[in-house]
Amino acid sequence: MSLLRVVSNICSPVTTRSYATIPSKSRLGKTLSLDHFLLRSRALSLYRSIIRGTRKISDPATRAETLNFARAEFERHRHITDISHIRYLLSTGKTEWESMERYIGRM
Repeated sequence: MSLLRVVSNICSPVTTRSYATIPSKSRLGKTLSLDHFLLRSRALSLYRSIIRGTRKISDPATRAETLNFARAEFERHRHITDISHIRYLLSTGKTEWESMERYIGRM
């Protein structure tokens, strides 16, 4: 190899990098908007309060049924992206849970 070719390879402005592994596609999905992020936080908070609240139900079958229903509802609406629809679902879910809590308190 000539000295000129070696020098031109060293001083070449375009260099390529090679990595040991090919980077994998991100599993995180697309980035959430601020509204989606805040509503996701509210949804998780509601879900956690439902989980905590079901501990007060004395009958194990009723407790399991309530947990399964809550989980199924959250799973059913998991892929909704419309902000106004998410807000509606959260307010409806919160209202339903508050009425259920009053009923549980009387048991």
